[in-house]
Amino acid sequence: MGSQGSFTKTFFRRVQFQKNLRRLVLQLYVRDNCHPFKASLLVWVQLPLWVGLSLALRNLSLDRPALHGELAAGGALWFPDLTVPDSTWVLPVCLGLTNLLILEVFSLQRVGASRFQRLVLNGFRGFSVLMIPIAASVPTSMALYWFCSSLVGFSHNLLLRSPTVRRTAGLPAPQSETPYRDLLSAFISKYWR
Repeated sequence: MGSQGSFTKTFFRRVQFQKNLRRLVLQLYVRDNCHPFKASLLVWVQLPLWVGLSLALRNLSLDRPALHGELAAGGALWFPDLTVPDSTWVLPVCLGLTNLLILEVFSLQRVGASRFQRLVLNGFRGFSVLMIPIAASVPTSMALYWFCSSLVGFSHNLLLRSPTVRRTAGLPAPQSETPYRDLLSAFISKYWR
């Protein structure tokens, strides 16, 4: 009977702890005006825009004979025709690598990630790898848009680490005055040691 009473006490302590933790987190949201929904609001705007532009590019590449000639001759470098998939797989692989690089830079910021966070991160890694054959099967115009979009996102991520940019934009100062060197050393220590 003693072990059951101990279990009950432990259970109620955990319930009380979780209740207090939720209350404290809500107080922090109110105090710092940083509800998680505000952070995800941009995603709810970007995602439909990304899907809409992707579908528009696909439709322009496949369904519009008047514009088909323009897109067929509008490529550059190794992809002269934007209406067919990239047969060299250069754009799809660059897209996958850029997305993986974004995820790895993000993961280097996390210290002591929970099991769920690691699971989600690995799911996104898998999705980034899965995007390579998907991007190889769509018109090059879509793969080019996806790659450019990822490249701009990665550039923003790196740019917002700069102390000068943060001061100019009125953002809080970074924790380090050498963020790029710190990022490189964290990357090297994680993957090459």
